[in-house]
Amino acid sequence: MEKKLRWGILGTASIAQTAFIPGVQSSQKCMVQAIASRHPDKAAQAAEKFDIPASYGSYEELLQDPKVDAVYIPLPNHLHKGWTLKAAQAGKHVLCEKPAALDAREAKDMVEACRKAGVIFAEAFMYRYHPKHRRVHEIVESGEIGTIRAIHGSFTYNNIKDTTNVRYQKHMGGGSIYDVGCYPITAARMILGKEPVAASVHALFSPEHEIDLMATGLLEFPNDVALSFDCGMSASPRCKLEVLGSEGRIELPLAFGWEHDDEPPQLIVFAGDTQREERLGVFNSFSLEADAFADAVMDDEMLPFGPEDAIYNMRIIDACIEAARKKTRVVIEQEQS
Repeated sequence: MEKKLRWGILGTASIAQTAFIPGVQSSQKCMVQAIASRHPDKAAQAAEKFDIPASYGSYEELLQDPKVDAVYIPLPNHLHKGWTLKAAQAGKHVLCEKPAALDAREAKDMVEACRKAGVIFAEAFMYRYHPKHRRVHEIVESGEIGTIRAIHGSFTYNNIKDTTNVRYQKHMGGGSIYDVGCYPITAARMILGKEPVAASVHALFSPEHEIDLMATGLLEFPNDVALSFDCGMSASPRCKLEVLGSEGRIELPLAFGWEHDDEPPQLIVFAGDTQREERLGVFNSFSLEADAFADAVMDDEMLPFGPEDAIYNMRIIDACIEAARKKTRVVIEQEQS
């Protein structure tokens, strides 16, 4: 039997049960070995539901399981750093849900701890592993849409009635920029291959929760290219990306989420007077992400997005939140470590 990377899941969060665990179980190179919760019954129920060999009533117990090679951390944002450090100390590789931390300093501490422990760390932006994003890069590189002039991304949803959700808790890293604004931010960085130099953001803040319910931002990149984006937790659902070139544009109607056979085309390419739709097939991005992580752990292959990427990403999020709160343009520190 081919060796598989054995995952431990820290928590029974919805993202773990609806997406990551099924993704791992349909992957080629991974399996879920254990799941933990602060409530033993929840862990046991999830283990039974997904046929997971072991369940634990604490995260510490899971980290001591010698059969667990890597952990997935879907905990609230304010817990990411602490459990990443403990996982690293236990010799476990770490895939941490986005955003990696509450700020760039935390992300840097996490990356350094994992490097010191000799384990791999990655931030879990699963959408980046879907081949449609590689296809965007190919089209841009081909020159078909000319020179990139601008990128626009939108990621909004409405769960305003669920204000007990961790996304509405400031101390837990709540807010729309943390939760969904990070997607168009990472997409623009991925497409342009550069880091932004400044951020300007206007946001609608909840007086009660002191977090941004909605934000509209502008990131300035080198060569006078910009990302304009909006994100929100109390708006009509959208999840799209547009790459605008001098001679055409690429639209991704469902840029960051799950896909099914009946979804819209994955890419719509406008070039000159022509328009075409492209479908590359339905892929499980969580499976692709897990297998790429397994390749890095078991075969020493390079991850497409290294651990420092999480530090760069948090530096931009820090600037966006500061810009929104102060209502001013914020220059982004360009130190790369």
